[in-house]
Amino acid sequence: MALRPSQGDGSAGRWNCGLGKADFNAKRKKKVAEIHQALNSDPTDVAALRRMAISEGGLLTDEIRCQVWPKLLNVNTCEPPPVSRKDLRQLSKDYQQVLLDVRRSLRRFPPGMPDEQREGLQEELIDIILLILDRNPQLHYYQGYHDIVVTFLLVVGERLATSLVEKLSTHHLRDFMDPTMDNTKHILNYLMPIIDQVNPELHDFMQSAEVGTIFALSWLITWFGHVLSDFRHVVRLYDFFLACHPLMPIYFAAVIVLYREQEVLDCDCDMASVHHLLSQIPQDLPYETLISRAGDLFVQFPPSELAREAAAQQEAERTAASTFKDFELASAQQRPDMVLRQRFRGLLRPETRTKDVLTKPRTNRFVKLAVMGLTVALGAAALAVVKSALEWAPKFQLQLFP
Repeated sequence: MALRPSQGDGSAGRWNCGLGKADFNAKRKKKVAEIHQALNSDPTDVAALRRMAISEGGLLTDEIRCQVWPKLLNVNTCEPPPVSRKDLRQLSKDYQQVLLDVRRSLRRFPPGMPDEQREGLQEELIDIILLILDRNPQLHYYQGYHDIVVTFLLVVGERLATSLVEKLSTHHLRDFMDPTMDNTKHILNYLMPIIDQVNPELHDFMQSAEVGTIFALSWLITWFGHVLSDFRHVVRLYDFFLACHPLMPIYFAAVIVLYREQEVLDCDCDMASVHHLLSQIPQDLPYETLISRAGDLFVQFPPSELAREAAAQQEAERTAASTFKDFELASAQQRPDMVLRQRFRGLLRPETRTKDVLTKPRTNRFVKLAVMGLTVALGAAALAVVKSALEWAPKFQLQLFP
């Protein structure tokens, strides 16, 4: 059961402000029915649940998330939860740091929550973190991990949060939990190549400013939980990320920077100015649009196409994310990059195609498409390709991560 106050119809955000109330309610009711149909299928239609989590509005309510998030992570909710040792707080080397971080996490709890309830949840948060670390000695705690754990705790409760976060920690978050930050830095190094593919001018400006990518560190390692004040936006992004490739958060980070292009270019071209601007993430972002565009970018510029540029910025060991096959190699039946290009050819008139395609004179490299100029319809088409391609991901996840 969800532990935060019910948000009513606003729990996932009204995903199309142009809809009348009747149309909105009908669309919502239809999606809820489709989610329950997928849950009640035998076997559960996980591919459909992934599509629902990615598509507009996400999973809509915390009650639905309690049912769907375990399916996305392939967690059996019938199994008994892990049991914590009574002396874990005395024995854990991480206890003091976890305690400090949890005490500082007041803003992550719903406004108006009684102190007694919040303090009880903070104790549960400490217990979950220490238990997962104790059961998985290969994992190393990092500051910001508690921001992810508290999100699960508030949505699904202590028992289920423990199982879900343990699975997440050994899969999507695995690179952040290494003894060093080398793999985390390597993932951050995908940010600039993504921006370069879409907007060379913005990329060059940021390179000239020497701003680096550290401004996006807290975005990445907390799945934006630390930097977004509205919990509805946080859980909407978690719906998206849980249904996607582990590198999707860095694509979403790139989309935010691209969305703020003009603000960045209007800055003084120095590290302090650009870093200050980008580290202050806006709270009124068009989340559904950005989610769709992040999906578009992932299909157009899959990790393998960016890996060489990312590696050129930093030599890094093999990361968990890099063990995934790219979408274009993952499915023998459908190559998403080819499907996407076919859609582009079919949906864009010749003169529009010419206008929307960018070139990069300084490298004489052809950029596939200015993604930020896509129409809503085209973005939805690209997202549909992402959904179909993601259907293989959970199986590969279980095979490729020890």
